[in-house]
Amino acid sequence: MYSKTQLLVKYLNYYASASNSKGHGMHSPFVFDLIDEVLNDKRSFYAYANIERLRQTLLVDKRILQIEDLGAGSRIIKNNDRTVASVARSSLKPKKYSQLLFRIVDHYQPKTILELGTSLGITTAYLASSKQDAKVITMEGASAIATVAQENFSILDLKNIELIHGNFDDTLSTTLSSIQTIDLAFIDGNHRYQPTANYFEQILAKSNNYSIIILDDIHWSKEMEQAWHYVQQHEAVTMTIDLFFIGIVLLREEFKIKQHFSVRF
Repeated sequence: MYSKTQLLVKYLNYYASASNSKGHGMHSPFVFDLIDEVLNDKRSFYAYANIERLRQTLLVDKRILQIEDLGAGSRIIKNNDRTVASVARSSLKPKKYSQLLFRIVDHYQPKTILELGTSLGITTAYLASSKQDAKVITMEGASAIATVAQENFSILDLKNIELIHGNFDDTLSTTLSSIQTIDLAFIDGNHRYQPTANYFEQILAKSNNYSIIILDDIHWSKEMEQAWHYVQQHEAVTMTIDLFFIGIVLLREEFKIKQHFSVRF
């Protein structure tokens, strides 16, 4: 993984070269709409307050969890005994991006949502709260973390979430076999090149023309940047949007020319 200094340098380079998030001069109607209606939407939606109160509770939760780390590991935490608070500090997606996921679901109205990497369930809660008649399937490798996430879904009274526990390498193919099509996928699991590329390929097989696939931490490490480049060059991909900490992937055949955008967010 890159150091904080390396990430800062990369972020500054991204920020200097990315398109202005106000959308001026943006020639893609889809990207202009994304910027204008989703990225720049400053409304405070009904679900935000409850989920953020829960986040604050998790950040001071001293319960000890015994965790099997099946991914590329934490940038901060290395041992297997962790408090809920330490997991929350190191692995929860920041409010800015969690709420962006809420707005993406609100705007594009996916019916079936797949998340790889539940963690403590904050992003899952945002995805599920935004469209409560959607089916949200979320997958988590660490059983202790999955247990806390399930508790959090009950606290928020979210009934449209199915949590699947186990190593993605063992559970993803079985899970996908029961899904007809995926409208939105959020990949935030094993931060290595080959697993990420494999997960993308499997999800792609269940996607449709209007599916949106979102990859987390695309500049987290050299391997994740390699995975992001692989996705960008994939023959099925017609547009990618780099927001630095996440990457948005589109498959729409009506986009005749493959395009890649970097947008400030």
